[in-house]
Amino acid sequence: MPELITIAVESELPAPDEVKEFHCGAKPICVANIGGIYSAMDGLCPHRGGPLGQGMVEGGKVVCPWHGWAWDPVTGATEQDARMKVAVYPVRIESGDVIAEV
Repeated sequence: MPELITIAVESELPAPDEVKEFHCGAKPICVANIGGIYSAMDGLCPHRGGPLGQGMVEGGKVVCPWHGWAWDPVTGATEQDARMKVAVYPVRIESGDVIAEV
């Protein structure tokens, strides 16, 4: 069952077309700002474990800094391998807190 977790405060969110890494306990979460719309996803690339929250945004996708695999921040899918996905979590801002449904 999903759990609502405060992962950051609004002022810590990434600038447009950037990503940032946050932690829910030991779990890294990548928050992406794609044209002013925020999304949250697992912070580890399933390809080789790269830190997605330390990557970049390119063409509306989150790009892993290790091997360049690009992940869709809405679906969690990648064009590199149709069998792989990262979990995507609904995210919202309430009273300045960034809350993810993890």
